[in-house]
Amino acid sequence: VQLQASGGGLVQAGGSLRLSCAITGRLSRSVAVGWFRQAPGTEREFVAAITGSVATTYYADSVKGRFTISRDNAKDMAFLQMNNLKPEDAAVYYCAAAPWLNDLRRADEYDYWGQGTLVTVSS
Repeated sequence: VQLQASGGGLVQAGGSLRLSCAITGRLSRSVAVGWFRQAPGTEREFVAAITGSVATTYYADSVKGRFTISRDNAKDMAFLQMNNLKPEDAAVYYCAAAPWLNDLRRADEYDYWGQGTLVTVSS
């Protein structure tokens, strides 16, 4: 499985961005997909995740109600719609995938990672 994240950029506070994650590989439609972010000097933190088959979604409390994770299995894509962005949302965002997970919020449980896309939010 290989992943490629895109869609980052510079946006004003209150604005929106849509991140995309292209997923390739034999297990692409069955893997769970997570989005994580990492700001300078901080640890990588969980943002959102979506399971493979049932597409159950999970969110960090800090983004709940503002971010929406989704996937389009026909196109082997996952998305993170980010609305009402705040300066504290600025980070490098990574998509990750794994066929089996005990805890979708743990970065160390994901087997495959994309290269990251930078989100900058100006105040």
